Formats: sequence, structure tokens, C-alpha cells
Amino acid sequence: MRDAVIVDIVRTASGKGKPGGALSGTHPVDLLAEVLTRLVERTGVDPEAIDDVIAGCVVQASEQALNIGRSAVLAAGWPESIPATTVDRQCGSSQQAAHFAAQAVIAGAQDIVVACGVEVMSRVPMGTSTLGRDTGGPRVAARYPEGLVNQGVSAELITKKWGFSRARLDEFSAESHARAAAATEGGLFENEIVPVPVTAADGSNVLHKVDETMRPSTTAEGLAALKPSFRTEEMEARFPGLDWSITPGNSSPLTDGASAALIMSGEKARELGLKPRARFHSFSVVGSDPLYMLTGPIPATEKVLKRAGLTIADIDAFEVNEAFAPVPLAWAAETGADPAKLNPRGGAIALGHPLGASGTRLLATLVNHLEQTGGKYGLQTMCEGAGMANATIIEML
Repeated sequence: MRDAVIVDIVRTASGKGKPGGALSGTHPVDLLAEVLTRLVERTGVDPEAIDDVIAGCVVQASEQALNIGRSAVLAAGWPESIPATTVDRQCGSSQQAAHFAAQAVIAGAQDIVVACGVEVMSRVPMGTSTLGRDTGGPRVAARYPEGLVNQGVSAELITKKWGFSRARLDEFSAESHARAAAATEGGLFENEIVPVPVTAADGSNVLHKVDETMRPSTTAEGLAALKPSFRTEEMEARFPGLDWSITPGNSSPLTDGASAALIMSGEKARELGLKPRARFHSFSVVGSDPLYMLTGPIPATEKVLKRAGLTIADIDAFEVNEAFAPVPLAWAAETGADPAKLNPRGGAIALGHPLGASGTRLLATLVNHLEQTGGKYGLQTMCEGAGMANATIIEML
């Protein structure tokens, strides 16, 4: 069977996903085109050789509509002959893009594929594509007559089910910022971040290359002062007994960003004289309870480890997306993973969660961490809206 290898992988530094954020002046198409351009510049690969581009994007509306992957290929100046498609598996969209790319290579259908993702939440806010619309329809409503809830309420339900205190959520979140700050200070993100030219507030041209969502001074004590975000009279009546612990401080922030990975067969890499950095070892994707929609990483991890023939102890580092603090905490409680190996450079609470770009962002951080620490196996998993999750195991080469 053919191997699918990662030759290179890059991301932008995060930008605050609101007007005035570092990347808010950049069109989403141009931001994705920027990482595509830098990816081929770093590797020397001729874009003409690329068989396909698969992009992840969640809110495919407004400036992110009409197959943003194809628009980015054109904006990057790549040959018109290169096709592209855009996929939506919610927060796991670009992780799924990487799965599709690697699986196409392994199957022999394609030799070189770029998996990428983008979300500019400052310009295309969450809900833009669903505003005023019934997205479930009558059959889903009939199946779940009490109604589903937003992800924040799901995070509250997980917090209660696993018995996490507000203090524990805030401690975990403060540690995410501390780890991210230490990694930044140590230059550990420099190989994965590609600087993006932006216009600063004073009108000057600068390169954005440090994660804007990270707050090095964050403390658990400071986070304790924040108010819950999802407490309403309706939800209190429906779920009596919840402590309402989810706040902006223990949730991932609205974020702008893009990321991209160059994936090809091992044979093609040798032919082109390129040195692969990692190979895709195993994949899984699962559905889970759409009410507790953020618990999917638990069965996804179980499934991918079984497929890989590995145990949790065999994995050297884990990237579990920090959509909300209880997600990785519940995952760790169920899997027994070593907390020191979990998001060792901080997670989305500090580094941001640009929805469609987060899958390949986590993968970039995982590859670089394993490379710099001498680890062999890495596992990445992502909770996804409506109750799904992807999991990926990579092996360093």
C-alpha cells in the first residue's frame, strides 16, 4: 500500500476574529492564497504538479462562498488547470480535508494534493449562512422533540456529567495560555507560522507573525471573574442543576486564520527529491450524540487506536481541540492520556480556533512538536458540530 506523507505544513498566526483584529482587513480568499503561495515557495514544488486542492471552511457564505478553495487557487496565481473543492465537517473541516487528500494518495488516485482551510470570523461571522433559517427540518425536529442546543450548552452538560468545577476549567485554560506563551517565547512556532503582510492601525505595513489571541498574563484568578456566556432562562428551565461555568475565558475565541499541508505519496516525494516530515498512519471519523456533541473525540480516539494497533501509551503527543475546556478534560479522563502530552504548546483557548482552518493548524503544531522533541507518534482529534469527530495518527519519518 502506498504511503501518504506530509512534505510541509504551514499556518498563519491567529488574528482576533472581530473588526480591528490583525487579519480582519484581509479577504478570506487572499488569506488562504497566502498560505498556498508560501507552501510551494518553501518546498519548491511546481504548482502545475498538484492534482487537487481540498479546503475546509465552515461558514461558506458571503466572502467565503462559492468554493473558496478554487478562488484561493486562482488568487495564488496557480495554473487554471488545478481544481479545488471546499468541504464542511464543521470544526474538523480541514482535518477532513487532510484525510481526503491522504486517502486519495494512498488509493493511487492522485499523487500530490494540498489540504488546507480558512475562516475569517471577523468578516464572515458564525451564523451568516444560517441566519433566519431552519437548518434541521421537520424530521430532525421529530427525532429530537425537546430540541438540540448550541455548543456552549453542550459544554455545560459535559462539565456537569464529568464533574468539573469552574476552577478546574479556568486552571486548564490559564495553562493553555502559559504553554502557548512559553512556546512562542522559545521560538517553537516559527517553523510553522508564515508571516502575513497586513496594515496596522496606524496605517503602516507590518508582518503578522505572532498569535494575537494568546494572552501570556492570563491567570485562573482573572478568569474566575468572567460571567457565564450561555445561561438563559430557557436553558435554566430545561437543564436545572447546571452550575453554568462556560465563559469567554475557558472557551476558544473567535479567530481569523488559514493553514495548508502539502501531501503526496512517498514515491513522488523521492522522485522530486523532497524529504517527507511525517506519514499518515491511521484515520477515523465517528458520529456521536448531537446533544453532547463535543464528546466525539472519545470514541474517535478509541477507533483510530484500534485501527492503528496502538495504545494510548504509544502516543508521544496529543492535539485535542480546545473548543471549550471541558472537551479535552473529558477526553483525558476517559482515555487516561498523560496530561503532560496533551496540547503541550497550548491549544485553541490560547492559539485560537479559526473553524475551517483549525484541523491543519493542529496538524502543523503536532508535526513541529514531534519533530523538535524526537517523538514518533502523534494523535490529533477534533470535536465537531452536530455530534461528530475526526481522529488522525501520524508517524514521524
